[in-house]
Amino acid sequence: MSPSRIDEQSGFLQDMPVNKAIFPDGYKTSGQHEPIYSLVKPYEKFPKEITGPTVWMASDFKNNPEKWTYTFTEDDIAEIEAAADRFLEEARPLTGITKEHFPLPTLAPRMKSLRKTLIDGQGFWLFKGLPVRQWGLKKSATAYMGLGTHLGYFVSQNSRGHVLGHVKDLGEDATATDKVRIYRTNARQYFHTDAADIVGLLCMAKSMEGGESDIVSMHHIFNCLQREHPDVARTLCEPVWYLDRKGEVSEGQKPWIRAGVFYLENDESGNARVYGKFDPMNVTSLARFNSGPDAQIPPVSEAQKHAMNVLEETCLRESLHMILNPGEIQLLSNSQVFHARTAYKDWAPGSIDENGNPRPRRHLMRLWLSVPIEEGGWKLPYPQANFKKRGGIQVNDTPPVCPVDAE
Repeated sequence: MSPSRIDEQSGFLQDMPVNKAIFPDGYKTSGQHEPIYSLVKPYEKFPKEITGPTVWMASDFKNNPEKWTYTFTEDDIAEIEAAADRFLEEARPLTGITKEHFPLPTLAPRMKSLRKTLIDGQGFWLFKGLPVRQWGLKKSATAYMGLGTHLGYFVSQNSRGHVLGHVKDLGEDATATDKVRIYRTNARQYFHTDAADIVGLLCMAKSMEGGESDIVSMHHIFNCLQREHPDVARTLCEPVWYLDRKGEVSEGQKPWIRAGVFYLENDESGNARVYGKFDPMNVTSLARFNSGPDAQIPPVSEAQKHAMNVLEETCLRESLHMILNPGEIQLLSNSQVFHARTAYKDWAPGSIDENGNPRPRRHLMRLWLSVPIEEGGWKLPYPQANFKKRGGIQVNDTPPVCPVDAE
């Protein structure tokens, strides 16, 4: 692994210079770490009710698309295409793309404002109208990643170093939860967050049915739990949750992380926000470690099972539903938005559309983006909080790669 130093007093890791021959943009994904337990606040410190723009209900947006969608204009598309064409002509590695390499004279201020909305506001947005069918995989990937650099720094999404992920059914066994990442299957995804500050999904092709998106304000859900199930809220605030890393670990790391679901920011100013980080699939996949005579960690308690059920049911009840069409980009803040996906069914091999063209399989390109504290990101109680590329999944010095399709 490349060097990183830990401050013995604070417990925070220090972002260190990296080999640009391995990490072309000059930054390495920090990967996952356990929280700094001394910074994890007890339930009694959490607010009884959260207020502000991060708290919203589905009814606030369902019939008001102007609050959360924007359709790219012809001028916007021309500006994005010119930047993508210029980058492709320069023949730089896509893993080295930065906003300096992807200038957007008109759109850059909009993206800067959007980042504020994602990080400190409602936490979600939908762009429409990117001509992905016309552009194809490589140009679409370049345009998408270029847009992403104006929001944050892309981080690795798996042990193979994929900084451009592909949500696509690869026929893997969704029931093998200790090995399989659900985004590589067609199974339902429960409400969760991803391991980065922002997640983006660009729809390249839809499924025959299903695969629809649900999102919900985490802060609205927290308020619901405080009113309706304070016992569940307490359980979710306690750092008693063991989360499976599914073998995606660097040398010397444990195969799991002990954490909470809800935290308070590491902010002593009195304005600490409630932050969430959770994927129930990483809790229910730990049987190989928490059962039998050789159990290494405690089994999931009845209180935790109850809390997961209540959390899921509350999110379903309160969620905003949407369907992504080709050329649309969904952007979400993982700090204060839970998201889920319905199960889906792809078109049968060889299916033809009404124009006689082959129907592609459902395909979303995914970005995980980091927004560091120095650029307005949340003050997380994690040792990697000060990294430029905090979060993500990094195994040893695995270099970033940018496949333009699933592999």
